[in-house]
Amino acid sequence: LVAIRGLELTVPAPGGVVNILRGIDLDLAAGEAVAVVGPSGSGKTSLLMLLAGLERASAGSIRLAGEEITGLDEDALARRRRAMVGIVFQGFHLIASMTALENVAVPLELAGVPDAMARAAASLAAVGLGHRLRHRPAQLSGGEQQRVALARAFAPRPRLLLADEPTGNLDAATGAAVMDLLFGLCGESGATLLLITHDAALAARCARVVRLAAGRIA
Repeated sequence: LVAIRGLELTVPAPGGVVNILRGIDLDLAAGEAVAVVGPSGSGKTSLLMLLAGLERASAGSIRLAGEEITGLDEDALARRRRAMVGIVFQGFHLIASMTALENVAVPLELAGVPDAMARAAASLAAVGLGHRLRHRPAQLSGGEQQRVALARAFAPRPRLLLADEPTGNLDAATGAAVMDLLFGLCGESGATLLLITHDAALAARCARVVRLAAGRIA
């Protein structure tokens, strides 16, 4: 599903160019769960952002389902992301003025899904929040907010789910429940999972663990 070759990311800095990613080669099979681990600053989140099309590579290529995305313009990247990719961040990134239902429906409405609200409600029910449709983020606990974020990510039925420290803002018990839910949803949908985590036990739940160090696969 994903083929990465020679991926590099460099950014300018006062002291000269900083090499964040240095020639990453990585394949992700359809339906595979892969954990990416490594110390802070090793390039984990940058790799995720490039896969999502939210950052541009300095060199190399990324193919999603056979299509090269590194040369696409912003509109084409957005369309590809909308069609294929779900993202869950450590911060929940919910829209404060919208209800849980409206938050989940946003990507569906942008994609022109005719039954966006019904599908959003079903997605929230799947994460155990069918009774919280009309609540806004401030009325929800951290775990509930992350479950809304999961529902939003899965509602468009993505083939690739990118999760960046999804339990980082949650206590241990709530985080474990959220991850059980995430792995369950991936298993049911057949989505490929790329999980960034510092938690060795969480990484061990994936089929494969990729360790980054100083921008390279170690």
